[in-house]
Amino acid sequence: MSQHFLLTAAARTISLKQVLRMDEDEAWTMFCTIRWPESDGAPVCPHCGCPTCWACPRPSGAPRFRCKACRRDFSPTSGTLFAFHKLEIRDYLAAVVIFCDEVKGKAALALSRDLGVQYKTAFVLAHKIREAMAAEFRNRQLGGAGRHVEIDGCYVGGHVRPENRKEDRKDRRLAENRSGRRQVVVVIRERALSGTSLGGTIPAVFDSEDAALGFIKARVDRATTVHADESPAWNALHARFDTRRINHSVEYANAEACTNQAEACFARLRRGEMGHHHHISGAYLIRYAQEASWKEDHRRDSNGLQVRLVIVLVTRTRPSVDFCGYWQRSRAAA
Repeated sequence: MSQHFLLTAAARTISLKQVLRMDEDEAWTMFCTIRWPESDGAPVCPHCGCPTCWACPRPSGAPRFRCKACRRDFSPTSGTLFAFHKLEIRDYLAAVVIFCDEVKGKAALALSRDLGVQYKTAFVLAHKIREAMAAEFRNRQLGGAGRHVEIDGCYVGGHVRPENRKEDRKDRRLAENRSGRRQVVVVIRERALSGTSLGGTIPAVFDSEDAALGFIKARVDRATTVHADESPAWNALHARFDTRRINHSVEYANAEACTNQAEACFARLRRGEMGHHHHISGAYLIRYAQEASWKEDHRRDSNGLQVRLVIVLVTRTRPSVDFCGYWQRSRAAA
């Protein structure tokens, strides 16, 4: 039997020990090199794009630059998800390494203990990393002629605790006995062609599977072969796509249809929910779904490559739409 990829040396190209042994200057150099690869780490003004900048460090020694063209000051994190940071940049790099190494998710409480920060600091930092991962799914289109896409839904949240005595219990399958907070994560996952890279994934959250039809039609090419389960919500897909169905009450897969790859994303999401997060419903459910999908897409990448990809996404994403000013109550989470 071949060795699992995560057990091989190729999966380990960076370690938390390496990052924690860096001094602050080395950590800044690593961040700048990833943010400005075209200039080999030399600063480029995020406001006007001018490459002529000079150093004017802060009294604390943290790097800061001034642009010759627009005369504005900026730091290496200006205009990124890590803008207005309070921790050392080494702590942020360590958080990204920890986050990528946890293949099924990292609890904010555990991250706060690892970094020695408050729970809410770790919570916001973890969600900023998830927001960076989510940037990879923006405007992604899947499918095409000869391509196969799997679609499935996974209901999350809205648990109603049964009464203690049997005679007091209600049928929780009925709509009137539900909490109204149950949502469905719908995943569109494209299969990889033989000899190519892994197929892509797009997650989204809806109140029901029926509500996802418009989203699916907008993100999947019409020439695609679609695989779905026996849920009646997917009946409408036959009018637009070559649709193949699998009845899970009879079998999990056959020669015609299979949704196992889409369900693999749900397996990762469920493991993270049960083992780490415990409560992921509500406004933040989409972020956890995007994290699970991103890790599923990059499961064959080394942890060093994953860390680099996340930092690149951090530098290309504007300050957080969810948490910029959230704890100060100047704005509500989106």
